[in-house]
Amino acid sequence: MDGTVLVADDDRTIRTVLTQALTRAGCRVHATSSLTTLMRWVGEGKGDAVITDVVMPDGNGLEMLPKISTDRPGLPVIVISAQNTIMTAIQAAEAEAFDYLPKPFDLPDLMKRTARALDSNRRVRAGAPKEEPDKPEDLPLVGRTQAMQALYRLVARVMNTDMPVLLTGESGTGKSLIARAIHDFSDRRTLPFVTVTAGDLRDIEGPARILARVKGGTLLIDGIGDVEPEIQARIVRMIDAPGEHVPRFMAASLTDLSEELAQGKVRQDLYYRLSGAIIQVPALRERVDDIPLLARHFLSRAEQEGAPQRRLSEDGEELLRAYNWPGNVRQLENAIRRLMLSSQAEEITRSEIELVLGSQPGTAPVLTGSDTERLSDSVARHLQRYFDLHGNLLPPPGLYARILREMELPLIEIALDATGGNQAKCADLLGINRNTLRKKITDLDIQVTRRRKLM
Repeated sequence: MDGTVLVADDDRTIRTVLTQALTRAGCRVHATSSLTTLMRWVGEGKGDAVITDVVMPDGNGLEMLPKISTDRPGLPVIVISAQNTIMTAIQAAEAEAFDYLPKPFDLPDLMKRTARALDSNRRVRAGAPKEEPDKPEDLPLVGRTQAMQALYRLVARVMNTDMPVLLTGESGTGKSLIARAIHDFSDRRTLPFVTVTAGDLRDIEGPARILARVKGGTLLIDGIGDVEPEIQARIVRMIDAPGEHVPRFMAASLTDLSEELAQGKVRQDLYYRLSGAIIQVPALRERVDDIPLLARHFLSRAEQEGAPQRRLSEDGEELLRAYNWPGNVRQLENAIRRLMLSSQAEEITRSEIELVLGSQPGTAPVLTGSDTERLSDSVARHLQRYFDLHGNLLPPPGLYARILREMELPLIEIALDATGGNQAKCADLLGINRNTLRKKITDLDIQVTRRRKLM
């Protein structure tokens, strides 16, 4: 490698490691813990490539990318971040970073990316056209709950590896969207993304045709849990001998393949070849707080496609939250599309939502108890129903924290409303410390409005 690399990171160990590694590779290195210093170097014309952290003591590295692009067009910036969520990767792509790598990173991998960045800069200076990787046009995943944040972190860790990925989850949860997101933000994003089913593999020539289509990109095998043994063996051979261009293999299943393995329905050799990383996609009823966010996202997308502006009424949103959504995100999207067509006013009412949900096949909104039902009985009924929805499987781990959050959020919101938004009175009413209440308001993202109670 030849060139000057500017390194900005507030971690002294990372600065030292990168300085030593890049120097051994033949680069000149300027390292700093300050974004101000980095931007001064960039303005002075120093550096042929930049490696920067996101969260720095004096600013955000992602927010500096537009200015770097304006001041030094063609200067490649590699973003590294301990905030390893898919949202950070998306923000880095939207800010036109040359590359993104979550911490902890693999040093040889980062060195390869730096070499590509330096080569890109040389080609830009020589007048060659800049290579633009394909970027998705729409946000592939929507959700702010803890379940989705954990999923983002896992996706960010696996996106720039070559390990196979097994995605499990109910129909409509978005498994194929997640697989596509992993591909679109990986090193293979300029190569094909191909989805196949068992039917594509029944012909003995099927694997060869599929590999020819993938050309070293990403291959997603959908419905892997329903593949018969003969085709499972064919998939194993395809993974073991992929030919000249080795693709990244992913698989999606509605069922837990470890259970299928225990019952002898899935071959051991296939399971262990596909389960390099296992991503369990949560059902929509396991991330209820994301439902209003998703609904607004679908409304906004419909408007962009030419539909009239619509919004959900407050009690309509609550009804959506109370519904069990057996078809998950896909069912919610279809319901929103129907509401966009059937509603006449700008605000979609609860009665309009009831009409659409009532026509869903084989499903019904969550029923409320009688006015005289004890709170403990109501909670027990809902919890039992939640377990029943999982059939013979247990709910995902972390149930205690999820249930407490579901109880805590409405309790604090109602108490704040009863006290006119006065946090001191609310804390006294609840019997907790005011600082504890403030922390819970922040953690639960509760909007507090101060007003005078007329009572």
